[in-house]
Amino acid sequence: MLEWCLPGDMNLEGVEFKAMASGSHRVSSDFIYFRKGGYFGLACFANMAVDSVVERGARMKSVGILSTSYTLLYRYMSFLEHQVRLQLKTPGQYSPLEAFFEDKRSVLPPDGESVVTACPGSAWGAALNHCMHPEMKITHPAGCMSQFIQFFGEQIMVLWKLALLRRRILIFSPPPVGVVCYRVYCCCCLANVSIPGVGVAVPEFRPFFYVNVADIDTLDTELSYVACTTEKIFEEKRDLYDVYVDNQNVRTTRESLKPLLRLSAADREKYRKLTEQRQMLLYSQEENGDCVSSEEDHFILFFLEQNNRIFQTLSEVAGRPEPILTQESVRAMGLDPHGDRLFLLHLLETYGYDSLLVTEHPCCS
Repeated sequence: MLEWCLPGDMNLEGVEFKAMASGSHRVSSDFIYFRKGGYFGLACFANMAVDSVVERGARMKSVGILSTSYTLLYRYMSFLEHQVRLQLKTPGQYSPLEAFFEDKRSVLPPDGESVVTACPGSAWGAALNHCMHPEMKITHPAGCMSQFIQFFGEQIMVLWKLALLRRRILIFSPPPVGVVCYRVYCCCCLANVSIPGVGVAVPEFRPFFYVNVADIDTLDTELSYVACTTEKIFEEKRDLYDVYVDNQNVRTTRESLKPLLRLSAADREKYRKLTEQRQMLLYSQEENGDCVSSEEDHFILFFLEQNNRIFQTLSEVAGRPEPILTQESVRAMGLDPHGDRLFLLHLLETYGYDSLLVTEHPCCS
């Protein structure tokens, strides 16, 4: 059963399948981020055993809200968790939800179409202030980047390249799915670029968060996205994705992308620097009680600066009389002239730097 805080005339068709992930009956509680038309949603789910034949021994509820921005949904996590527990114990007690609706009803525009955008370039900026909001460490996607990188290890560099290339990335995991929704958010952060004009002509890297079979038609039309699912059937729908992530296993059936799954020397060096800087940051926090800098700031800015470095170099080379990418210019981007050659060619094609020439043997002096 679902309880919702949103305008009464909004079309809710199919929302119940988004707010209760397939397989949720196996867990006692969960939360889930998702898309509904032009809105983002957050729902909290709870499952309680009951002595009732009618309810087949279990009572399951999900309480959710919709917003135009997923970066604000974390603020209502504790409210939703409390309300779903209340609905389990005393079903039909809607007074707090009605009061919430009356308080927030003017927030949502009457029509949510065309309000969804890709991961905003300013999203990382909001995350940089999260030291003021300790609850983000637990409840907000911006508070999970360090756990995300620890989970994938060096594979984070593979995901970084695929995200920057705006590929369709689908992450599979059995329930609970909340932490997997966070991984969707983190993948989006890997592709942030703050240089004006970069990426305007390429497909948006759109976060879908949780998806199920009801989203197949929608995903079939998407050129670039990152999403997660608990439904194993998606693995067989190879036309819907470019990259399939199962646990820490990143794989693809696209022959042109398979070489990108191998780490280059530059990838390993970047990951080494990332972990080294993290250790220094943790030491500073422990010794000095530093709350100005955080792991989230560090990780998000690390990839933002790396991406800006790449596109700044590409722009400089494109402005030369002879726009040729040499070994030196590739290294200036922080890439491996040999191991990242294919990635670079994909990047030039994706972002429209077709006028640039790559030397035949960039690994050679």
